[in-house]
Amino acid sequence: MTISAVLGRKGPEVETIIPSATLSEGVARLGARRIGALPVVDEGGVAGIFSERDVIYALQEHGAAALDWPISRIMSSPAVTVDPGFGVLDALALMTRRRIRHLPVIENGALIGIVSIGDLVKQRMERIEAEAEAMRSYIQSA
Repeated sequence: MTISAVLGRKGPEVETIIPSATLSEGVARLGARRIGALPVVDEGGVAGIFSERDVIYALQEHGAAALDWPISRIMSSPAVTVDPGFGVLDALALMTRRRIRHLPVIENGALIGIVSIGDLVKQRMERIEAEAEAMRSYIQSA
């Protein structure tokens, strides 16, 4: 199973933000969309990723003054990305190893989607359940 299959079910829609947007604007976007991260894009592609963790760390270290800073000052960069052919299990291992929860998906230099650890776990659980059901059906028909 590949990231492409996950995107096929999830859809390619990706909410993004620009590096010059403020932390306050980023927080508003995360809250309005009820998401945990936004790829930070500029003309050259994905410059980084802005996550709820970045918000917490900036506020903890610098207080409310950080709300006026540009996203580029606090985003995680460079973003860890994958291509659509990357395996789901490999992506889960990468996310665990790097301690991240979101992976922008890049194809030919362009952002084509984003997957979260929740998306990947859901895909994996559905596959395990389908395999278990197929096994039950096989055993009952034997």
